[in-house]
This record gives sequence, C-alpha cells and structure tokens, in this order.
Amino acid sequence: MSHEILYSVTNAVATLTLNRPTRRNAFTLSMVNLWADLLLQADADPDVRVIVITGGQEAFCAGIDLEALAAIDPSALARREFLTKDIHRVALTLDRIDKPVIAAVAGAAVGAGMDMALMCDMRIAAKSARFSAAYVRLGVVPGDGGCYYLPRLIGPAKALELLLTGDTVSGEEAMDIGFVNAVVPDADLLEHTQALAERIARQSPLAVSLIKRTVYQSADIDLRTALDLVASHMGVIMTTSDHQEALAAMRENRPGDFQGR
Repeated sequence: MSHEILYSVTNAVATLTLNRPTRRNAFTLSMVNLWADLLLQADADPDVRVIVITGGQEAFCAGIDLEALAAIDPSALARREFLTKDIHRVALTLDRIDKPVIAAVAGAAVGAGMDMALMCDMRIAAKSARFSAAYVRLGVVPGDGGCYYLPRLIGPAKALELLLTGDTVSGEEAMDIGFVNAVVPDADLLEHTQALAERIARQSPLAVSLIKRTVYQSADIDLRTALDLVASHMGVIMTTSDHQEALAAMRENRPGDFQGR
C-alpha cells in the first residue's frame, strides 16, 4: 500500500494520517483515491466506530498538488470529469458513512484541504491551524464542496466573506465563528482528538450512527418530516440490544458494553 496515507486502528478509532510532509500533504490523484478507499475500509470494519483524519503536526492539507493538476488534459470536459470522478470521491464517500469523522488540523488547511476539513463531522484545531479557501486568489471557484459546507457551518454572509476574499483565519478565529469544535496546543492535538473519538466510540454504535444520520437529514427537510423520521428511528432502536444494554448500564452505574453494531 502507498505510504501517502498511513492507516491505523486503536480503541475502535481508525486514524488516516496524510503523509506527504514535504508537500504540506497536498494530494495527488492516487492519494485522493486511496483516501476514499481507506474511508470505505474503516466504514466496513466492525471494530471501527469513529474515524479521525489528520495531517500530523506540520500541516493538514495544502489542497491539490499543482504539479498533478498541471498533468490533467486541459479540455473543459476532462477537467470537469477529473473533479466529479476522482476529487469528489472523498466527499461522496463521507456522505454515505454514518460513523462520526473528526478532522484534527494543525498548520495549513488551504483550498481543497480546507474543504476536506469541512466535510468531516467535527474539527479540532491546533493553535497553529490556519484555514483559507484561497480559490478566489487563483481565479477559480471552490472545487471540492466549500460553497456547500461552509455556509451550513457558519452562515452564508460569513462564508461569502471568506470565500470571496480568500482570507486566512486562525484556529481561534475559526472557533469564534463556529468553524471548529475546539482549539488546543499543538502538542495535545492528537491526544485530545483521540480522547474525544474514544468517548464517542464507547457509546451505542447504533445510536451514534442514527443520530448522525438524523442531524444531516433534518437539515434539508421540514419539521414534520424530521419528526416523522426520528419517530421511525426511535421505534427501531428501542427494540435493540444496544438500548437494553444502555438502560442496564445506567441503572447499574457502569459503562455500557456495546459489542454489536
């Protein structure tokens, strides 16, 4: 397997570490396809309950490698298909995964690298984290979902400000506008993210997956439909062994023991 992304599983948490430090983890076509494949591997693994994506301590992701981009056929159709068939695989793969995905961001998350952080469910930033949409500075549109994800996180007005200026925001600024969940010292980033992931992994995996699914589905439907949806989810999950175990653990004042999926 390529070493462009490292993969490991610890305490039910799968970690994907982008591993091109000399290029600030800018991704090639092979790397982005490996990224999607590893996400599918983690999703299919019953021993994995939470997924963490990180670029290590120096940089999260500087977007697409411009040398790789230069090698693409310059025709409009070829460039479009490069995005829809290859680059967008990560976003579309994450969209079908019900397991929580957390981005641990240190250093630069720029362009498509910022988009990759956006498409995760949660973001933990190191104090060194720097986020920039950057596309407008190259005279192009955000190509990997930035115009979709960012307004949903921070509202259209602030999203447009960042998208139309390409301004860089720090981890603290990102926290202030609701972009990230927490800002921690660089040395604590991976430990803090792993601890959060393990806390989630100890919950009922059925409840976790249905909560995630309900949050995203509810964002695009009316209240009555959302309540009808959650009633169906609740009706199903209350018949499961996970629910019975959670009740027993609460009564006995002990951690739950969720062996099933």
